[in-house]
Amino acid sequence: MPPPNLAYASARQLARLIKQRKLGAAELLDFYTERQRRHNPALNAVIATRLPAARKQAKALDALTARRGARLGPLHGVPMTVKESFDVAGLPTTWGNPPLKGNVAKQHALAVQRLEAAGAVVMGKTNVPVNLGDWQTFNPIYGTTHNPWDATRTPGGSSGGAAAALAAGLTALEIGSDIGASIRDPAHYCGVYGHKPTFEIAARNGHGLPGGYAFGDISVIGPMARSAFDLETALQVIAGPDAIDAAGWRLTLPKSPKTRLKDFKVAVMLSHPTAEVDEAVQSQIDALARFLRKQGAKVNMQARPVDPELAHKTFIMLLRAATSGQRSDTEFAKLAAQREAQQGRDDYYAWHVLANTMPHREWLRWDNQRHRMRLQWAAFLRDYDLLLCPAAATTAFTQNQVGERWERMIPVNGKPQPTTTQMFWAGYSGMAFLPSTVAPIGIASDGLPVGVQIIGPQYGDLTCLKFAQLIEREYHAFQPPPGFA
Repeated sequence: MPPPNLAYASARQLARLIKQRKLGAAELLDFYTERQRRHNPALNAVIATRLPAARKQAKALDALTARRGARLGPLHGVPMTVKESFDVAGLPTTWGNPPLKGNVAKQHALAVQRLEAAGAVVMGKTNVPVNLGDWQTFNPIYGTTHNPWDATRTPGGSSGGAAAALAAGLTALEIGSDIGASIRDPAHYCGVYGHKPTFEIAARNGHGLPGGYAFGDISVIGPMARSAFDLETALQVIAGPDAIDAAGWRLTLPKSPKTRLKDFKVAVMLSHPTAEVDEAVQSQIDALARFLRKQGAKVNMQARPVDPELAHKTFIMLLRAATSGQRSDTEFAKLAAQREAQQGRDDYYAWHVLANTMPHREWLRWDNQRHRMRLQWAAFLRDYDLLLCPAAATTAFTQNQVGERWERMIPVNGKPQPTTTQMFWAGYSGMAFLPSTVAPIGIASDGLPVGVQIIGPQYGDLTCLKFAQLIEREYHAFQPPPGFA
């Protein structure tokens, strides 16, 4: 079998080549460094590097490879980047926010430590929007990141630099974070794989703003890759409690009992009036559903776990409450002054104001609503293994940095839709703490990639990943964008 194209090989393939001494870790690091030199200026995906430290680590790993009987980790020698919001010793952690430009990390985030312990070589960081708060990736410190499929389009956000770097073959593996589709949308827009884990199974230590010690609601960290098999490997590396929680609990994710596509019973949701989905995306997911039927899987196009409209509002209220701590006192005062005027309105901006300023008693009511829907989801996912649905309303949309997010429009089936409306597809399962994997399933009529969101039961991460792996093997795998050979 010929060796894989190193630029687009999976992390597991690369680790295997290094362990077999067919490739050196330092050699592979130089390969990716050269690709970044050639291709990154057009994309602006990788925005900081630590090459001297990475080369030192790669050489040490090569020496370890040469030692007979040495124990080699699952990511032995694999060069990778991480989302800018993770602490990496010696590099700034700014979240794209100018006041944090001088915030240089003294130690790695826990997930980065675990990845290095598994043999990964962390060579740099990838771009994010300001405070990780956009489905586009741009900020005043590092500028704009472009989608390798079309430079006029967004790579998504907030893990947009991560997805763009993976798709263009500038890195072998990534780690992102997700509260409102920040792993899932970029994976969909750039044609790569991403996994949003079950809430709280992967410790977030070292992924936060300075002075922050509490970890917020809904948000998770998770892997991104060019293969669903790499997602599983990386998740097994980063998942588990931190040192404090490890005194009392251990994580054991159940393996999927399903081994063939025909074993699965899935519900499929192509669109919903709450957040209409463009035909370019719907048609690809519908084609997948037809393929699954031919393979013998049980497919239901009508079954739904919870009321979509109520789920959307519940998610926005909890989401904007969760991110309200990032508001300055001045910003909060402006929102509080608008609170009375928003009472009785039922649109995104009203929810935004009310959620950012809600009293705790009101938050408890929304949280109770969330947990009622968690029980509904649990009952639904006893009847169905998975729910398949879009990750976003469209393929990657044209970059638009003018105005507020709720003021920016994207065309959906020829009609304008506020970009914030498509958060429905993130929140439907995300606010209920469920895992979901995004896997590429085809190229739309506009020439851009489409991913499917694979939602499973709480702690059913490996079932989501198993389904994505079967799709990768039997239906559609990662496809490189043109022009990045």
